[in-house]
Amino acid sequence: MNDDCRDCRERVSAEHAKWMSVAFEEAVQAYEEGEIPIGAAIVYRPEGEAAGRLIARAHNRVEALSDPTAHAEMLAITMATDTLGGKYLSDCILYVTIEPCTMCAGAMRWAQVKTVVFGAGEPKVGYRVLCPNALHPRCIVIGGVMEDECKQLMQNFFKSKRLAK
Repeated sequence: MNDDCRDCRERVSAEHAKWMSVAFEEAVQAYEEGEIPIGAAIVYRPEGEAAGRLIARAHNRVEALSDPTAHAEMLAITMATDTLGGKYLSDCILYVTIEPCTMCAGAMRWAQVKTVVFGAGEPKVGYRVLCPNALHPRCIVIGGVMEDECKQLMQNFFKSKRLAK
């Protein structure tokens, strides 16, 4: 491997960690509000641009809105399409702290999200378990960014819920 490739991978990893940190901040906000702690961020990054720009960020609001579709990803997609003025996010990277569910993956497919980066996998209701072909065929998927932090936040949330019973 030459040094140029290594430098490129390190830049990509650092960029993914930077934006996942934004999604993680949203997940912490959800936790503090008593919502399942999942956060999302969408970065607009057209081909050829060195850096992306944040166009949406959200966290789960299912309880607050009494809406089972108010997942972080769904809310962020709505914000991003409003910001860009169209239904396609083909120049966007969606960061989410936990692997998307099938509903959210379907929305990402319809929006033609270019890349999905998630923190921790979801072995029970993640799209890869229930519907592995849910995302758009050209969508790039990267998992495991800030995995330990994302997993720990989720575990802490459910542990606190069990202890409160």
